[in-house]
Amino acid sequence: MEDIDIIRKMSHPIYEARGWMKFIGILAIFSGITAIFSIVGILICWLPIWMGILLFQAGTKIENAQLEGNADEFLKSLKKIKTYFLINGIILLIGVVITILLIIFARGAFFSTFSEYAY
Repeated sequence: MEDIDIIRKMSHPIYEARGWMKFIGILAIFSGITAIFSIVGILICWLPIWMGILLFQAGTKIENAQLEGNADEFLKSLKKIKTYFLINGIILLIGVVITILLIIFARGAFFSTFSEYAY
């Protein structure tokens, strides 16, 4: 009985956020589905869908962990949250690298147009 109380105490903060996790998960799935209808979106639409499913499942599992005091459900929820943030971090890192490359390319293109008129 003491283990169940510990699990409920540990899962409580995430349990309180479960509604937002599920809501954001549904929005991510919806945005992935709408991305299918664009040319570039077809290539990357699976990412928001996957991330949305992870968040929704994490919300459901943390709810089970809180209500039942189930340690396995608590750990599964944390693993799904970990995977969500790992994917999100990789996407953000790729975005930063692409932005830096575009800035470098744009600066080079901008200054190369003015070098013609320097002579």
